[in-house]
Amino acid sequence: MIPAGHFHMGGDFSDRVKPVHTVTFAKPFKIAKHVVTFEEYDLFVKDRILTFPDDEGWGRGKRPVINVSWEDAADYARWLSKLSGKSYRLPTEAEWEYAARAGSDSAYYWGEESGWLWNKTSRPVDKFAWYDKNSEGKTHPVGQKLPNAFGLYDMAGNVWEWVQDCWHDNYTNAPIDGSLWRVENDGDCGRRVLRGGSWGNYAKYLRSAYRSWDLPDYRIYDFGFRLAQD
Repeated sequence: MIPAGHFHMGGDFSDRVKPVHTVTFAKPFKIAKHVVTFEEYDLFVKDRILTFPDDEGWGRGKRPVINVSWEDAADYARWLSKLSGKSYRLPTEAEWEYAARAGSDSAYYWGEESGWLWNKTSRPVDKFAWYDKNSEGKTHPVGQKLPNAFGLYDMAGNVWEWVQDCWHDNYTNAPIDGSLWRVENDGDCGRRVLRGGSWGNYAKYLRSAYRSWDLPDYRIYDFGFRLAQD
C-alpha cells in the first residue's frame, strides 16, 4: 500500500523530464513489491495456450519475466483481474515514480550518489540494484537487493518496467493528480513509457526520474513489468 501524498516529479538532467512539477495523490494505491516473475507469468501462458517468452537461458522461476511487450503486460493484467475478481493494471508513470522515490527527493532512492568509484565495494548502487557493473550480463531473481523505503524491490535495475502511459516528449501539461496521461496534449500512444533501467544499463539510467519508451508490441530481454491496484 502506497500512502497518499505528493512529490516533485521529473528532474533537470534532460528535457524529457522537465518541467519538474508537483503531483498529489489524494488516495493511497497499491503496487507490487516485485516485478512479475516467470513463475507467475507462465501460469498465464499455460492458461491462454500462448508461446512462452524466452528466458535467454538464464532461468525462469523467481527471475523477472522478460521478452514481454506492453501489450503482453496489459493482457496479463486483464487475465489476472478476471481470474481473481480484483482489478489489476499497470501503474501510471506518476504512480511508478512516486512509489520508486518512496519519499526521497534525490536522484536515486538511496541518495544522490550513483557510485562512480573504482572500488566496487564503495558503490552505494550495488546494494540496491542490478545494473551493468554487477549483473554479469543477465537478470537476477527478484528481491535480492535492498528495497526502497516503501518496501519495493528492484525499482532500479534488473528490468525496465512498462507503465500505462502513452509517451510524451516532456512534462508540459502533465496531470498533477497521478492519473493516466493519454494521447492528448501531443502524446503518442504508438509509444509506451518504460521506467527503472535494467541489468544492462549504466547507473545513470537507474535514476528515479529517468524515462524511456518503446513500441507497445516490442519484446526484448530487459523489458518486464509490475502491477498496481486502486
